[in-house]
Amino acid sequence: MSAVLQPKDDVAAAMRAMGRAARAASRAMARASTAAKNAALNEIAASIRRERVRLKAENARDLDGGRAKGLDGAMLDRLTLTDKAIDAMAQGLTQIAELPDPVGEITDLKFRPTGIQVGRMRVPLGVIGIIYESRPNVTADAAGLCLKSGNAAILRGGSEAIHSNRAIAACVAAGLAAAGLPADAVQVVETTDRAAVGELITMTEYVDIIVPRGGKGLIERLMRESKIPMIKHLDGICHVYIDEHADLEMAVAVADNAKTQRYGTCNTMETLLVHAAIAPRVLPRLARVYADKGVELRGDAATRALIAAALPATEEDWRTEYLAPILAVRVVANLDEAMEHIERYGSKHTDAIVTSHHGNAMRFLREVDSASVMVNASTRFADGFEFGLGAEIGISNDKLHARGPVGLEGLTSVKWVVLGNGEGRS
Repeated sequence: MSAVLQPKDDVAAAMRAMGRAARAASRAMARASTAAKNAALNEIAASIRRERVRLKAENARDLDGGRAKGLDGAMLDRLTLTDKAIDAMAQGLTQIAELPDPVGEITDLKFRPTGIQVGRMRVPLGVIGIIYESRPNVTADAAGLCLKSGNAAILRGGSEAIHSNRAIAACVAAGLAAAGLPADAVQVVETTDRAAVGELITMTEYVDIIVPRGGKGLIERLMRESKIPMIKHLDGICHVYIDEHADLEMAVAVADNAKTQRYGTCNTMETLLVHAAIAPRVLPRLARVYADKGVELRGDAATRALIAAALPATEEDWRTEYLAPILAVRVVANLDEAMEHIERYGSKHTDAIVTSHHGNAMRFLREVDSASVMVNASTRFADGFEFGLGAEIGISNDKLHARGPVGLEGLTSVKWVVLGNGEGRS
């Protein structure tokens, strides 16, 4: 299920060989039974649980290498495979197995005046190329979602997670073999040569869609160079707005969790907006919470008047995805000013309002143009697992095809189907 590219190999030729194999496997996957796909998913999950010790040992090698290379804290956090992360990988796969199989579903079937029936059938995308950094759990999540949705996958993880990815890939191979599915349904590119990425994103004859999972630099490169459509998001500049009608205890809890539950994720709050009427009551309390957890605050003048320790916020702070214990804070006059700030500086990823005012909540839901919009809940819930998708292939800030956390349905498309009884057009 993996192709090892040695330095002497021709990378372009090897990648195209993987592409041809993936295209052939995609045809077999498109007709694979739900039972076979579920058997593979459950066996992969069981293998991951059985191989826990090996997975952690291989991950430790990657972490040692990452520290030696000077990877920052956020990168190392995403790289780490804890017991909880391993359990989550396995649970995600079994949850995918329990989900309805979308492939082959026919919807909106209607009779036309001519006698024909017209509807739409859900079908796999085909071959999905996934390029990712740091997070080795993506290997399992991506393989599981692609398998259940009837696709073949070519996975290209980062060099910093190479040992972890290989160990997880062996678990995926065991599941495919146990279920009698083609070994080439999931192929892992094991070279660290960047030329492999350049080939993958231009193989239009073999690859149907690219899913990038990584830092801004990687995604910006792919946006410039890819000839293949992508499911992507560039930034995760997420906001929480505390409305004047917010419950104080709820506001503190949501703003705390949205920032401090985990720093290095794309759905972590990076800017806190607070209505001027409630700011004197909520900001000093939050300042103490954040101080206890080592979060640096950068605020506008109104914020600094209430929080002496806050540093001055610059224009760049409103545009920054910190992925670190740093938070930008601004006091706003009203809901409109909060939504204008989000429109100007946000990344259309995830934004939340804390309020007990139904009208303000509904306006926020309708008018904030983000992939996930929340009322009285932490932005950290913007996640395929939390949304009940089983796992996610990524998050899309785009508006076509797939938006928000992308699970099974986002990895399929639809085609029109016509059922007739010998009718001809007059």
